[in-house]
Amino acid sequence: MENVNEVAARITEVSYALDTLYFLMMGALVMWMAAGFTMLEAGLVRAKNTAEILTKNIGLYSIACIMYMLCGYSIMYPGEFEGAVFSSLSTFGTGLLGSADNSSADVIGSGGETYYSNLADFFFQVVFVATAMSIVSGAVAERMKLWSFLFFAAILTGFIYPVQGFWKWGGGWLEQLGFADFAGAGVVHLCGATAAFAGVLLLGARKGKYGPSGVVQAIPGCNLPLATLGMLILWLGWFGFNGGSELKMSDVGEANSVALVFVNTNMAAAGGLLAALILARTWFGKADLTMALNGALAGLVAITAGPLAPTPFGATMIGIVGGLLVVVSIVALDKFQIDDPVGAISVHGVVAIWGLLAVPIYDSSATFWIQLVGLLAIFTWVFTMSLAAWFTIKMTVGIRVNEEHEYEGIDVYECGLEAYPEFATSE
Repeated sequence: MENVNEVAARITEVSYALDTLYFLMMGALVMWMAAGFTMLEAGLVRAKNTAEILTKNIGLYSIACIMYMLCGYSIMYPGEFEGAVFSSLSTFGTGLLGSADNSSADVIGSGGETYYSNLADFFFQVVFVATAMSIVSGAVAERMKLWSFLFFAAILTGFIYPVQGFWKWGGGWLEQLGFADFAGAGVVHLCGATAAFAGVLLLGARKGKYGPSGVVQAIPGCNLPLATLGMLILWLGWFGFNGGSELKMSDVGEANSVALVFVNTNMAAAGGLLAALILARTWFGKADLTMALNGALAGLVAITAGPLAPTPFGATMIGIVGGLLVVVSIVALDKFQIDDPVGAISVHGVVAIWGLLAVPIYDSSATFWIQLVGLLAIFTWVFTMSLAAWFTIKMTVGIRVNEEHEYEGIDVYECGLEAYPEFATSE
């Protein structure tokens, strides 16, 4: 008969295996969000630019994986320098993937503190990095050079994102200060939206988007069924995004927490969609599908900062406010002639700010002022570094295609093919 220590060791190993499997499956759901962003953006741009945006999305995902492996992970999780502003450059390139994973002795000897594989942690983290960069893709669509975008993707995922990620999740100064960001409303979504905002300011609007007197000209997307599918894929993937951030579920308390996170995530999305749809109907006189899609995403972003604190009704209310905000923000940005074809800056930036500031409403351990400091710190760092990176790229290889290529469509110019060739005319 096995003694008590052997039984305990087996239970520890089984828990480790279950939590590792859970972590990997949640990461796979987040990876599937790459498909959601790709389909959403492909549906909201014009047909002549579809192949290029598909290429951008699969390209940025691959770049994010490689850059985060080479340097991003070791910058974000140096294993030292708690409370610091910057991690040590001595960790550059020597992080997780240069060492072996946990052994049975490591897991059993940790007393239950090591509850998932290090490689599972890397996988879960790297798909978050790709999500942040995916946000940028839609905002700069239909007029940016493909290779300039991919070069910026390497900079953001390898250097800019990991530094502010270290501040919160790597044990840096924001974590020590008490900044609350459960699954990355600030670290991921505000980061991506801020990088996009900096790029859009230098890039300018699409030709024909704004008239000489400031009149906003609608530029409809080519495939709304595809955009709707993309939103639903993102909704599904968000269960991994928020649920996986609980990190484990091998005991009753953690399993219950994961269930609450799933339910709150779902309710916030539902509230955001209906709020945006109703406001659009009231304001514009029509039930605007694109606003409804962005309303659901706004609800998801809003709850990401703290999905474990509110009740399902509270999560629905957080989503409702997010859905209302995103409609107002999209209209306001157009008034300032900030052209964002998919509404990414509003969804992932403006609503992320609301989500971060809403955490203290339901979580007594968070404070409004610390949340404000955290979001301002993330915005300032990402905006400054992104603006510098975009400006450097603009001054060297350029960031915008010429007017002729923009008019004809970037697909042929950048990719040499069209996404919908059967609709093309031939001489």
